[in-house]
Amino acid sequence: MTQEIREIPIKDLVLWTENPRDPINPNASDQDIVDRAIFDSESKWDLKRLAKEMGGYFDYSELPTVVFHGVKPVVYDGNRRIVLGKIKHNFVTVSNFDVELPAFPRLIPCNVCSERIALQNVFRKHADTGSWLPLERDIFVHNHMKKRKSAFLLIEESTGLISANKHLNKRFVRDEIFREDNLQRLGLSFDGERLLSKHSISETRAILDDLSQKIKEKVISTRKNRGKVIEVLDPAHQRLVDEHMSNEPQPVNLRPTLTPPATPEPTPRTPRRRSRRSKPKNAVLFGGPLYLRIGPVSDLYRDVVDLYDFYLERDTGLSGRFPSLIRMALRLLWETAAEDCRQRQDQYIEQRFQEAKTRLNQDQKTTLSTQNVTKKSIVQLLHIGAHNYTASANVEQTLALSLILGGVLTISHGKGEES
Repeated sequence: MTQEIREIPIKDLVLWTENPRDPINPNASDQDIVDRAIFDSESKWDLKRLAKEMGGYFDYSELPTVVFHGVKPVVYDGNRRIVLGKIKHNFVTVSNFDVELPAFPRLIPCNVCSERIALQNVFRKHADTGSWLPLERDIFVHNHMKKRKSAFLLIEESTGLISANKHLNKRFVRDEIFREDNLQRLGLSFDGERLLSKHSISETRAILDDLSQKIKEKVISTRKNRGKVIEVLDPAHQRLVDEHMSNEPQPVNLRPTLTPPATPEPTPRTPRRRSRRSKPKNAVLFGGPLYLRIGPVSDLYRDVVDLYDFYLERDTGLSGRFPSLIRMALRLLWETAAEDCRQRQDQYIEQRFQEAKTRLNQDQKTTLSTQNVTKKSIVQLLHIGAHNYTASANVEQTLALSLILGGVLTISHGKGEES
């Protein structure tokens, strides 16, 4: 097959889980992808602007690119437009998406082609136009174009530094700073895909953190100190790099964990690392104990509290992803309570949101505000708990969600409350 135009019902079109814009679990459904696109915490989808740009109708001169996986027509290019079309025709469920949508045909003319051609088309249209960030581009090039991993991608996989610091996900940083020659000047190299360093783990981390900060503060940029990756470092780190140049490089693992090593290696010449943030003293799940009627909701509530207590007691030995389990548990508790009330999940929590909020004190209301937990966002935020998203490991936001969920549970299942 080369390429052919074929009309496909918009209902049958399958959204691409490996979309470089925002990849998701391969087993995710269209609804999962739409939930993520609506929440869009990092403005990767920008559906409202797209709807406005499209005007009043679907433009037939911009056809989606589709590849058949068996009998499933998967959309490789044009996913954002198809999301809007599925919303328009109620093939997916969204709440609080107050946008005037263009007219969409139910039969969409599509450019149906082989996967090889589709990937080439996607790469040509997006790789160097600015619609993808550099890290997304490099992941696509490796995963789909079968090219060697760039130093930029290897640094991310070895340290998590780029995804944790958005100011590093820039073309200038990829092309001029995290190049192999500049990394070697810092005492870093790769053995295959393993990161090697002439410094200790804590020293390597300190040097990279220092460089990241200098990029953030624009001490080094396309206009200032261009190419001077060592010269911009703090003097103590410049001395480390110089003194360790004759060292034999050793493998280092800098993937982020929930806590730093219990016993940092002594490095007199390295500036002291700041302590991690302590948990707030009043960081109590649900804002305090709930007194619920006996039943499955109460049982599950007690299990979630036990899970959180386990996390507080053992967090130094747990991975940075463990808080995702608590977020998932909150979502399960929400689903169970809604089912017990014989209501849709969104209806169950939105109907009681405002009353639950009025029961909170001012500090708790401020917590909701700082974590963007509102009546409009609550459903999407809870849905995130079903997926392995980075945001689902955000403990502070999980605690904020538990405050409002605790109030809602008290209203629907509290002793002496709703029957």
